Amino acid sequence: MLNHIVLMGRLTRDPELRRTSSGVAVASFTLAVDRDYSAQGAEKETDFVDIVAWRSTAEFVSKYFAKGRMAVVSGRLQIRNWQDKEGNKRRSAEVVADNVYFGDSKRDSAPSGGFDQSQGYAQSFNQQPAAYQAPKDVSGAASDFSMLADEDPDLPF
Repeated sequence: MLNHIVLMGRLTRDPELRRTSSGVAVASFTLAVDRDYSAQGAEKETDFVDIVAWRSTAEFVSKYFAKGRMAVVSGRLQIRNWQDKEGNKRRSAEVVADNVYFGDSKRDSAPSGGFDQSQGYAQSFNQQPAAYQAPKDVSGAASDFSMLADEDPDLPF
């Protein structure tokens, strides 16, 4: 049997990171996923899918994703049965994420965090925490390296 789902959509809100009583990280968020088709003359419909991520995936999502960011989620569909406050039986469908990937580039999404596009990617990657110290056994000086142009035709990507 197979239970595998892949979704691509935008986060409708910032991920909510919580921890279980034993300290395991769990993040929940909702993806807005456009349907591939629409009725003639009508706008495309959107499905809002609840996603749950656990452990390191949960921490990754809560650190790097925010409302409006495009995400690709790979996981499995899970149906949960539960009772509401009035005692009525309810069912909920959610996706348990095994992997979450960026669906857009940082350049395409709204600027957030410490990235400044005018300084380029190298500036954001070269910023190190105050406690960082470069390894002592590294050979070569910083002047041995140079930045590549974004439009370099020799790059394979």
